[in-house]
Amino acid sequence: MTSVDELFKKPSGSGATKRKFEPIQDPNELYKSAKLDAAGDARSKGKAPMVEDEFDDGEAGPELPPDIEEDAPDDEEGRFFGGGMERKTAQAMEYIDQQEEGEAPPEIFDSAWVRRFALNFERKISKNAELRAKFENDPQKFMASEADLDTEIKGVSILSEHPELYEEFAKMGCVASLTSLLSHENADIAIDVIQIINELTDEDVQTEQEKWDALVNAMMEADLIELLTSNLSRLDEASEADRAGVYYVLSVFENLASQTSHAETIGQDAAVLSWILSRIQKKEATVSQNKQYAAEILAILLQSSSKNRTKFIELDGIDILLQLLSAYRRRDPAKDSDEEEFVENLFDALICLVEENSGKEKFVEAEGIELALIMLREGKFSKPRALRVLDHALGGVGGAPACERLVEAAGLKTVFGLFSKKQEGQNIEHFLGIFASLLRLLPGGSGPRIRTLAKFMEKDYARIEKLIKLRREYAARVAPVEQAIENERRTFDKEEQELMTGEWLSRRFDAGLFSLQTIDVILAWLVAEDDGAKTKIVLLLADRDEDLSLVRGTLQEQLEGLNEEEPGHQDTKEMLSTLLQFV
Repeated sequence: MTSVDELFKKPSGSGATKRKFEPIQDPNELYKSAKLDAAGDARSKGKAPMVEDEFDDGEAGPELPPDIEEDAPDDEEGRFFGGGMERKTAQAMEYIDQQEEGEAPPEIFDSAWVRRFALNFERKISKNAELRAKFENDPQKFMASEADLDTEIKGVSILSEHPELYEEFAKMGCVASLTSLLSHENADIAIDVIQIINELTDEDVQTEQEKWDALVNAMMEADLIELLTSNLSRLDEASEADRAGVYYVLSVFENLASQTSHAETIGQDAAVLSWILSRIQKKEATVSQNKQYAAEILAILLQSSSKNRTKFIELDGIDILLQLLSAYRRRDPAKDSDEEEFVENLFDALICLVEENSGKEKFVEAEGIELALIMLREGKFSKPRALRVLDHALGGVGGAPACERLVEAAGLKTVFGLFSKKQEGQNIEHFLGIFASLLRLLPGGSGPRIRTLAKFMEKDYARIEKLIKLRREYAARVAPVEQAIENERRTFDKEEQELMTGEWLSRRFDAGLFSLQTIDVILAWLVAEDDGAKTKIVLLLADRDEDLSLVRGTLQEQLEGLNEEEPGHQDTKEMLSTLLQFV
């Protein structure tokens, strides 16, 4: 007995065992078998039957037209020369052509259309389910209904052009029915559903948030995430069609993750993160598009939710990411390749994880500090990304163990050595972040803290000189922006000024205010810790008739901008209040 898989996944008369994805080919041709009438002619929907020319001598090809003289009359039988078509048939075809030229009224897509479509859609689903159950062992008897169902599924895509109907479509129960087809026995049907869901939820669809929410919420209530994940398990990427199916599943995840609540729902499904972990570890000769996309989805999910980060850390995700990244401590991925994006996404995911205190702890345990230092010393592509990871791992109230490990692993020489060289602006920000974390978190009087302070004093305070130079560069960038803001402030009333507060602060940060503030925190620590450093800083500032009041003003502004209810802000407030006493 022929199996379902053989009928749907293997071309007739061939030895192929896998489905092939042919995006250009009409999908109906993949599924439908020709329906023959009693005379053996293939029926074509909406088209008049064609009358085949008779062959009079058994030669292949159509009959050649006779020689035609100019102004010769039509033949007596009423046929067009070489057309093989009776006059009545030609008239019928002419009528059809006229209809196709726009004489027929265009179809209106409204609530009535949705109701008609919904009724027909449900009928196709029911008919296919009924025939599958009745003729379970005889696939030939439900193949036609499967083809009809597939055509109907593809018809849902018209909604992406009329998203105002999303809410009506959901109310009719069609969304739940469509989503349920993800569990269809025929994987091709499920893949088509995945692709349609991807089209409907794509960010390019111009729709109101309320309409999009109505559609997506109905899908989520119908266990969309669980059904998508089950398809990830059954699809075999050795097949091109299944590989496309996996890509569309990941694309749906990306669409849904545009809403934090949905991103969290996806991430809290352990099966999703487990599959992603397995997929990014799969060995491939060259990194495939799906492997890269899986890493991208991971980064998106981790950026969206602290709960997702915690979940991934519990799955030993940090250790796995470090193992994958270790291959690039000296080797660079090919430029502008899927592999380069893959590695970039792994770094982004790791940075998200070390923001959590539990992630910092796991990072230290898995020797992430040591790997990052190797990348700083020997890497090229990995160097700036490893620096960024270190900045985030050492920061925050939970970064003290990472700070101590950096010193113990002889990282001060590496970090301060690179800082002394010419660096890009983004790298400088991360160096400043690392210095600020070391001075804030290393225990007072401890060996690691003393060694850190000594690095600033080396070579006649060369690093302090660079800090003052950087401070002036950032101040020069921020000053004109602040002047422009001040000019705007004069033209606004008090209420308008309050509305613009956030916008003005954002513009100042874009100009370099955050780096300027970080430098002043570092300088304040050095002034408080060492008299020689204080003397050097005062002398360097005096070169341009400046003094520590500049540093004091920056610290005061930071202090006033803190919200004690925010996590970690209370500790920062105490630190800034203490430093203000020394400047």
